[in-house]
Amino acid sequence: MEKFDFAQERGFDGIELLGKGDGIFAGRSAELREARAAGVVMPSVCVNMDHFIGDFDPGRAKDAREQMKHLLSGIAEAGGFGAVTPNAYALFSRRLPPFEPPRSDEESRAVLVEALAELGEHAAAEGALVLLEPLNRYEDFMVNTLADAVSIVEEVSSPGVAVIADTFHMSIEEADIPASIRAAGKHIRHVQLGDSNRLEPGAGHYDWPATLAALEEIGYDGWLAMECRLSGPVRDVLPKVSALLKSPALLKN
Repeated sequence: MEKFDFAQERGFDGIELLGKGDGIFAGRSAELREARAAGVVMPSVCVNMDHFIGDFDPGRAKDAREQMKHLLSGIAEAGGFGAVTPNAYALFSRRLPPFEPPRSDEESRAVLVEALAELGEHAAAEGALVLLEPLNRYEDFMVNTLADAVSIVEEVSSPGVAVIADTFHMSIEEADIPASIRAAGKHIRHVQLGDSNRLEPGAGHYDWPATLAALEEIGYDGWLAMECRLSGPVRDVLPKVSALLKSPALLKN
């Protein structure tokens, strides 16, 4: 509740939660209910574990699914709408030795589609969304672009599964960010913010007007959640970010 007051004072409207595994997030349900009752706005949660639904190890992948179910149920209980997960993070990169993953692309895709179908069913029952996040080539070996994520989500074909666009990862992977956003269209249901250097918006060379214009073109009216490091003290940085993203001149461009 203190963090929400702090965020509001600096121009923000909600808090994206960090979803730790091993039952930690699920164990805070009473606290989240209390915060919701006090008026705290918590639209989303981002998974924070050392294994994910696309893990090469079946046991770890299964556990990641169960943890994601806790996040989906928890964020719905907190009054939010979505839980973010990548295919995998720091598991393997085709840009680093040994360059070829230990599992075929077909097998990896099948594992991810199966996981998202299961999670999508759970999410829909909870009135929530599981949000598939593309990561850059150094952090994931399979889902790197919005088009990659859209392809997977369309194959899953579940009302409980959608795509999240992360500006930092897009700055590495997308040849034309506005065009990629327009192509993904209605599949984008959440957006995370980080500049080209993964600091806060405005601290790098990312083209914010072009991205905001593209989001407006596809009719996006959801949240913009900061997922980045900060270049200075939080009380000094957050007002600058709020002013940047709400600037009439920027939005007009």
